[in-house]
Amino acid sequence: MLLLGIDIGTSSVKVSVVDADSQKALASAQYPDTESPIISLQLGWAEQSPDMWWEQAQQALQRCHATGLYNPEDIAAIGIAYQMHGLVLVDKNQEVLRNSIIWCDSRAVEYGDKAFEAIGEERSLSHLLNSPGNFTAAKLAWVKENEPELYARIDKIMLPGDFIAMKLTGEITTSVSALSEGIFYDFLENGLSDDVMRFFGFADGLIPTVNPVFSGHGTLTSSVASQFKLKAGIPVAYKAGDQPNNALSLNVLNPGEVAATAGTSGVIYGVSDQLAYDPQSRVNTFAHVNYAEEQKRLGILLCINGTGSLNRWAKNLFGANIGYGQMNELARQAPVGSNGLRILPFGNGAERMLNNKLVGVHFHHIDLNLHGQSHIFRAVQEGIACAFRYGLDIMRENGMNPTVIRAGKANLFLSDLFAETFVNVTGVPVELYNNDGSVGAALGAGIGAGIFTSPAEAFTGMEKVQVIEPQGGNKIEEVYQQWKLLLEKQLIAEQAIETESLK
Repeated sequence: MLLLGIDIGTSSVKVSVVDADSQKALASAQYPDTESPIISLQLGWAEQSPDMWWEQAQQALQRCHATGLYNPEDIAAIGIAYQMHGLVLVDKNQEVLRNSIIWCDSRAVEYGDKAFEAIGEERSLSHLLNSPGNFTAAKLAWVKENEPELYARIDKIMLPGDFIAMKLTGEITTSVSALSEGIFYDFLENGLSDDVMRFFGFADGLIPTVNPVFSGHGTLTSSVASQFKLKAGIPVAYKAGDQPNNALSLNVLNPGEVAATAGTSGVIYGVSDQLAYDPQSRVNTFAHVNYAEEQKRLGILLCINGTGSLNRWAKNLFGANIGYGQMNELARQAPVGSNGLRILPFGNGAERMLNNKLVGVHFHHIDLNLHGQSHIFRAVQEGIACAFRYGLDIMRENGMNPTVIRAGKANLFLSDLFAETFVNVTGVPVELYNNDGSVGAALGAGIGAGIFTSPAEAFTGMEKVQVIEPQGGNKIEEVYQQWKLLLEKQLIAEQAIETESLK
């Protein structure tokens, strides 16, 4: 029995077909080969076309089929993982009304701030576990105010994974986990937030039918099944945001367990059984994939918007003719601390852990006679690792104290230098697994379709490929303290500029 996982990323779409018995991928494919474009019409804006995601999903699935390593008719269930917080709008004919305003778009910060103030900070945090911030609800408020004619045509709002499920099944559903990541869910009332809906003036009918994450979200239509040689009627049995899904794929489901990823963005994601929140909403709390009213499982999420994106940017500018492997080898040639070069890696939208500030990327202490390609590459990875440490310390303030972090051996964790720097600067061991979001989505589908009797059964074949322990006597703590001081000075400067602009 086979399971299909579809992972809708910012850079590309990846699909995997997994054997339910072995829990191993038989085939995987990705599309496109180059990174997907992000449309930025103004500073701080970021959009993508939902129809582009659907086209990429189709192309990736065709590539996977073309391997000939399985019979498509043996696929019994479909799971979807997706980039979080994106806003997708469709009309009554299920036609997309505008490009999706995606997770790293910053235009809606002031809308969330106004809601936070009007609802009341204490009430927002205790009921929503977050400030409305720059999340999906605030993005919808921006559309309502700035594109009123388009807003009037909306039949349903969705997150990216809901849209792909709609294209597969013709049905539109969501989940408590999805509503919470959009800041539409009231955890104390166990339902749609009346505070948010009324303040922004949203009609309840805009919200799709709410189903559990692990459940039927529609069945494959005959036309789609015929196009891809699949069986009509197989269920989409799982949908989750990429970070909860990454945690699932690492079997991070219980209180105290922690996962990390360093793809386009960087995330540390810990599971709690407490309705807890950060008073400044610098880290965020959402319903995890296994959240239930009677057994609460919350995901505490730290996000750094630009980790892999900064690494890619540096490669394009300073190493366009080399691969990432060679880039990592060059980075090792520079000493710890990159001979004083420090980089603040915050150039991909407003950073939640920095109180929704647009800080940008900053290079400090460049010496034109000393620093070269290897120093740049190492300082990028050290700067990203320092940003993880800064965020982890915020999580520690809020009671999340991991003794081990699980991560997939992918993206930046493919770099031994980055993985070692991450471990040494955080002081927390990392277990690496051959983990993949599309495989996690496929296993989620197996749970949702009842092919596995429990989540635990879906991960019996999970094997560690590497454990990295912190090394005593490393110099990275001194580097971090210098980096942190530069960040704090930059934040003070940004605040001064903002204050002056308001005069």
